[in-house]
Amino acid sequence: MQHENELTPNSWSELIGMLYDIPMTGFGRIRSNFVYRGVADKDWGLETSLQRLGGEYVRLEKPLMRNFRKYATPGSIPDGNKWVEITVAQHHGLPTRLLDWTTSPQVAMHFATHELGNYDRDGAIWCVDVAAAVRKLLPSDLRRILKDEFAFVFSVEMLEEIQELDRLDQLGSRGEFVLFFEPPSLDARVVNQHAVLSVMPGAEMRLHNYLAGSVAQVPGLYKRIIIPKELKWEVRDKLDQDNVCERALFPGLDGLSAWLKRYYSPK
Repeated sequence: MQHENELTPNSWSELIGMLYDIPMTGFGRIRSNFVYRGVADKDWGLETSLQRLGGEYVRLEKPLMRNFRKYATPGSIPDGNKWVEITVAQHHGLPTRLLDWTTSPQVAMHFATHELGNYDRDGAIWCVDVAAAVRKLLPSDLRRILKDEFAFVFSVEMLEEIQELDRLDQLGSRGEFVLFFEPPSLDARVVNQHAVLSVMPGAEMRLHNYLAGSVAQVPGLYKRIIIPKELKWEVRDKLDQDNVCERALFPGLDGLSAWLKRYYSPK
């Protein structure tokens, strides 16, 4: 059964039309209010890597970050606030409460179709309106920062007033919300993937539950575009044709090898 906020295209052109259904701004330009997250299986939610650890994962958040700082090679974590630190941790695979997003629909399509082991399942692209919808649900002091900076989402510098996750969690005592921010340009991977990160004021909070529970209050908050398994190969091949692939999104020998392995795998 298809839910109200779900769309299912029957062709490549319909998929592109759904992703690029972007109204023109008052300045006469086409600028999306959405960020995107592609997943290989539509049944996957928006669990963080920390939540996927299972068990008493909430209690593990501080030990993980503490030991990440302790054992990191000197100089390997750039100087900056705590948001730079947790971004570096996420970037290098440490389980955190952050979730990866992108401002590029085609990058999201890549992540929905790059895992050949999931081609027997429908994929999905989560699309969240961060400019017109998400900010309406933020605490007033956070909305003020975005307004004063005339910003689409937060930067790590704009979050200096919230130096610790504990401070973010205190803001959550007024009610759940989700905060989206741009990571610093740590390397070409971050830049090429048009990366955005989300965080909630509580390691146990589930973003998909929050979105589903808030959409009645803020219509248009999110939508989910299903990529039928029958369409995945066409999407994948056309993305490769446009160089939206591991070779570009993960610059270096690892990304090149991953692209070659997948590109030359039989259907």
